[in-house]
Parts: sequence; structure tokens; C-alpha cells
Amino acid sequence: MQATERLLELQTTESKQKNDIRYVMKRLRYVLISLLMVFCNGIILAKGFADETLHYVVSYKWGLIHKDAGEATLSLRNHGNEYSLLLTGKTNSWADGFYMVRDTLKGRVTKQGLKPLSYTKIAHEKGKYSRDDILYTHSGRVVGGEAKRTREQKDGTMKVTHKKLSGTGEVFDMLSAFYFLRTIDYSKLEKGEVVKATVFSGSKAETMTIRCTGIEEIKLRDKSKREAYHIKFKFTTEGKKKSSDDIDTWISTDSSHIPLLVVGSLPVGQVKCYYVGGK
Repeated sequence: MQATERLLELQTTESKQKNDIRYVMKRLRYVLISLLMVFCNGIILAKGFADETLHYVVSYKWGLIHKDAGEATLSLRNHGNEYSLLLTGKTNSWADGFYMVRDTLKGRVTKQGLKPLSYTKIAHEKGKYSRDDILYTHSGRVVGGEAKRTREQKDGTMKVTHKKLSGTGEVFDMLSAFYFLRTIDYSKLEKGEVVKATVFSGSKAETMTIRCTGIEEIKLRDKSKREAYHIKFKFTTEGKKKSSDDIDTWISTDSSHIPLLVVGSLPVGQVKCYYVGGK
């Protein structure tokens, strides 16, 4: 009887561990994408971008456990009066058995004002396919978005839905917000200043509330130390209902303003995205 009870206890523990890891992998994906949702208003620098490719590593940390779980590559290319943006993200091989992620985000923005023109997110997660497309319209300070969502159903068929999104003022998506972030002159922002903006996803418009807390020294993946602006931000929908978990990010104080570190909390531990280099 004791042996049977012990076996059942071990099976229950193993099942709980697998469920916990699946949850962690979902949160890793969320924070990986949230890396690109960082945004702050303020004094805009007259800054352009040369062609570049940036690399990030996503890690899970809990106590003494610190394990790489995914990676992302972000690139920008100049095309006439526009920038072409591309993000690819994936989980590492050990994590694929629990919750495999293969994400691609594509976008186009104007060089003048970094206004988003189009956005596409293609996801392959745990064997399922999904796609979000947004086409933008701009009329003064009013920004519209024609959103199209494609989701794979259990029987393998694709379900397509459409939705109109609208925002006023600064409006971005998960990809274009990353570059607007890097045009801010943070030295002109007051410590603790709160600003807001809108982010379109495939199905909703979220309000981002951002607070810059000043300059801190952080340790990077290679153990080097850098000074960085610490930015905290949260996401809400209409009625100020919290729509996503809070995120902390640290942005380089040099002219490149590259996000160096992004941290999100989990029920157990943290997930961290480290900048590991670029060209």
C-alpha cells in the first residue's frame, strides 16, 4: 500500500512539474514579445537608423536555477522612405518538448515620424498556427487599424476574423514601438514621469502607462556592467482593467538606446531577456 501511495505521489508531482514548465514557456513567449512593446514619450531625437541586427537570449531564473529557454533576433533594413522590420523568436531544443515556440513578426514604418504602415505576426506554438495582420490608416492624430486574425482550429481548418481598431496620438504595435523607444532623449524626462500611449494587437488596443525611474547600473549576460535607464510599464484596456503583466526594462544611456535587459515575473521565479550583441 505504501509503495502504491508513493507511486501516485510521484506521478502527481511529475504532472505538476510539467504543467509548471508549460506555464513558464507561455510566459517566456509573452516576455519575448513584450520586449518589443517598450515605449516612452518625451523629447524626440532627430535620429535615423542604419541597417542593423540585434540578438537577445531569454532565460528562466528561479533561485540557483538559471537556464536559457529561447532566443530572438531583431533586424531593420532601409527601403526608400520606409524601414522594414523583422523579429524571429524561438524556444531552445530542451524547451520544445514542453511548449515549442516559433514566432515571426514583420512590419513597415515611415522614416518620418516612425508611423506604422503594416504589421504581421506569424506564430507556430505547440504545433498550432496563428497569424495577425494589421493595416494602418493615418488622419491627423487619429490612427485606424484593419485587423485580421487567422487561427488554426482543432480539426485543422482556419478561422478568420476581422476587427477595426482605433487610437489617438502615438499609436504603435509590438514591433514599431521598439524603435520609437530608441528615439527618446531620456535625459530630458523627469524622474518618475508618467506617460501613456496605445498599442494595437491583433484583437485589441491596449493603453501603456510608462514610468521612467532614472539611471541604474546593471550586469549583463557577459558579467559586464552598464549604466541604463530603468523603465517600468503596465498595460490596461478600457476601464483601466489590467490586460497584461507589468514589465521592467533597462535601456542603454548611449546614443543607440538599445534595450539591454527586460524582466518579467512568474508565479515561481523570473524570466529575463538579455541583449547579447548586434551589428
